[in-house]
Amino acid sequence: MQRSVMTLGTVEVEVHEQGSGKPILFLHGASGFNPAEPHVPLIAESRRLLCPSHPGFGRSALPDWIDNVDDVAHLYLDLMDRCGFATVDIIGCSMGGWIAAEMLTKAPERFGKAVLVGPVGIKIGPEDKLDIPDIYVMPPSDVPKLIYHDPSRFPFDPAALSDEELSILMRNRESTALYVWEPYMHNPKLTHRLYRVSSPTLFVRGASDGLVSADYVDGYAKLIKGAKVITIPDAGHVPHVEQPAAFAKTVLAFLS
Repeated sequence: MQRSVMTLGTVEVEVHEQGSGKPILFLHGASGFNPAEPHVPLIAESRRLLCPSHPGFGRSALPDWIDNVDDVAHLYLDLMDRCGFATVDIIGCSMGGWIAAEMLTKAPERFGKAVLVGPVGIKIGPEDKLDIPDIYVMPPSDVPKLIYHDPSRFPFDPAALSDEELSILMRNRESTALYVWEPYMHNPKLTHRLYRVSSPTLFVRGASDGLVSADYVDGYAKLIKGAKVITIPDAGHVPHVEQPAAFAKTVLAFLS
């Protein structure tokens, strides 16, 4: 992929890009964007894929005034303007799905089709119960069990990472907490704004997703007129990583 740094107002944003054709804006989840993720070349074979690192993730700056998902949504609308995109298709994973949902409500006319992959961002259940498990109170060794269908395929070995990679990893975790901590994993106002979404929307969920339940995704989809839900087997919260071929086939079929 080609990597560049784009200055949006006062914010320097790292952007990865690959492929050609009709553009897709890909918004990553809490682990950040990894150009080596296996779904990337599969999608970029037929589309122009743009993958920004959210402020505070990767090598993107994080100014003091950016402290919630809403800020990032506005920033990425600016990114679209800078790239000259009147409209784009959008894919958002987990927290990236939340950012995408916010963007879809702010400027619905700017988006062709939307794919939300295990998205967070709304409140479905009772106020005294979390919809998304609290990853900050459980032992770190338990988190991969919620994210992956088969955690043994994705062992974490910090000794295998460079100092820069470890620094980025810590930045990503710190920035995730900034965006999702309070209120936890949602914007109370987003539920009331989703009626504005006019794009054909597909929700994708891994069958073994331990973070985002099937009921949560179904409830999310019901708030967007005509939205559909597809479940990918043998995958958890990151179906694009665990089942890249099935993910790319599903997404490209919908977007085309």
